[in-house]
Amino acid sequence: MEQYSNRLTIRNWAEEDRPREKLVLKGKNALSDAELLAILLGSGNKHESAVDLAKKILAEAGDNLIELSRLGVRELEAFNGIGKAKAILIIAAMEMGKRRIEAEVIVKEKITNSKDAFEIFRSRIGDQPYEEFWIILLNKANKVIRKCSISEGGVSGTVVDPKKIYKIALDYRASSIILGHYVK
Repeated sequence: MEQYSNRLTIRNWAEEDRPREKLVLKGKNALSDAELLAILLGSGNKHESAVDLAKKILAEAGDNLIELSRLGVRELEAFNGIGKAKAILIIAAMEMGKRRIEAEVIVKEKITNSKDAFEIFRSRIGDQPYEEFWIILLNKANKVIRKCSISEGGVSGTVVDPKKIYKIALDYRASSIILGHYVK
């Protein structure tokens, strides 16, 4: 029996099939609802992997996330391998998803001309007594993704490493970058 249960563990799966690794390699959209739930569960029980347990829980909810969100702690604890902590984690995750839907969409600033960029930089570094170097990362529609301080210097200079700028831009998938340096 011990050998049989070892075969069921996710650790024995091909790396690209394991939910966590699959999310990293292929992105969150590549995962099924059961695989996403399995990541939350973290582990299954003696007889089921986390994915199998997640499939069982989803089947009980009619494979419907809205119905899953209606299950309470006691109903979730009825599944072998789900204790109070895992039940609360599932409920909290479902509530976060609900709140995400209800959240307001943040309207991003749009850069239409050099004055728009100047105003952003001025609000960040215009009153500083020392030199700073900032970047504004933009998406394809010239909407601001992020504003990042790259370096702070002294009263007579600052050092900027281009590799740092490129890495940040790639990390945030920026389509374009605006560089800003303020000298008093």
